[in-house]
Amino acid sequence: MSTPTTGHRPDGEAARGAWLVVMNREIVVRALNKTFLVGLAVSVAIIAALAAFFAWQNSKTDEFTVAVPAGDAVAAAAVATAGVVPEGQGGGAELTAVEVADDAAARTALTDGDADAWLHPADDGDGWVLTGEADPDGTLTRLLTVGIEQQTLASNAEAAGTSVEELTAGGGLTTDRLDGDAVDPQVLFFASFGLALLFFMGALGSGQMIAGSVVEEKQSRLVEIMATAVPLRHLLAGKILGSSVVALAQNVLFAAVGLVALSFTPVASILPALSTSLVWFVLFFAVGFLGLAALYAVAGALASRAEDLQHTTTPMTMAVMGIYFLTFSASGTLATVLSYVPVANVVAMPVRVLSGDAAWWEPIVSLAILAGFTVLALLVGERAYRGALLQTGGRLSWRRALATAA
Repeated sequence: MSTPTTGHRPDGEAARGAWLVVMNREIVVRALNKTFLVGLAVSVAIIAALAAFFAWQNSKTDEFTVAVPAGDAVAAAAVATAGVVPEGQGGGAELTAVEVADDAAARTALTDGDADAWLHPADDGDGWVLTGEADPDGTLTRLLTVGIEQQTLASNAEAAGTSVEELTAGGGLTTDRLDGDAVDPQVLFFASFGLALLFFMGALGSGQMIAGSVVEEKQSRLVEIMATAVPLRHLLAGKILGSSVVALAQNVLFAAVGLVALSFTPVASILPALSTSLVWFVLFFAVGFLGLAALYAVAGALASRAEDLQHTTTPMTMAVMGIYFLTFSASGTLATVLSYVPVANVVAMPVRVLSGDAAWWEPIVSLAILAGFTVLALLVGERAYRGALLQTGGRLSWRRALATAA
């Protein structure tokens, strides 16, 4: 293990603004990287395609053709009632009644595919039967069950000399919730999954790229030349800031595409609350990733060859994956605790803001805690980076890197 010596130590005047040059270089290199650009385009396309699929699923109208006995007013009315699609809304089902002369004609319609199901009175006269070539569609069965009940109730009411309105008076049911306008749990789960995925993609992708860039420069001995003109802490600062800008811009792009796509889905009503949550996520990610970037840069400096990266970055990768899995599945007390734990609060606190569980001051306190972690990570990371970057000959440990920089 050896420590190369440089020709001269860069003075403060010559190195002034060096971090800005390094930062610009990191941004330009990433922006011109074909692999990164292709991955970015594919990710955006996947987000847009998924949102488009969900929007289509929620807006499409299922169409069913139901065979009914000729002249059976109750069956025809039941199909007509069950097949009403709310005006101006997508989704739902549209049912069409087709009269058949007898049972044989109904079976032929089912076999030939001219009808999806056959609605007819039971043989014993007690109730109705919905027959399909196989099991009737669940949605169709549910709709026709309601339609038959409504028509039967109307017929019985008329026979008793009253009306459906009088029979059902006082039977209306409305829903309410103690948590007011809280986001639906299913929507909240998907939102937390989306934020966790944004964190995972941004932290892991950009972090690995930082580590790879550091070890590439170290393995090629380019860093020894750069160290003669740029102080190592400036080199680290430029890499961290450049990678953070790219990672943040990437997440903002993904979030913007997601918000636009969601505006075409039934959950568009929660966009104001979701937008507020995303603003907090961007703030938390911007602060938290600075610390993660410093640690990934150290992971790159600890390696002497690209083959060493798998070992040196494993702790970081496991931590990021752990945060990803924990945060989108957490609830209750665990979610509250995670919303104050760096770096898990990058996801956990914005989710709590969206759910309405967090008081106004909680995100501020959590962000301050995250900022404290980031400062500590930057200080420790800068020292380890200086101690490991110019060391060659094999993989280093954190302890050796910190001791060398002392």
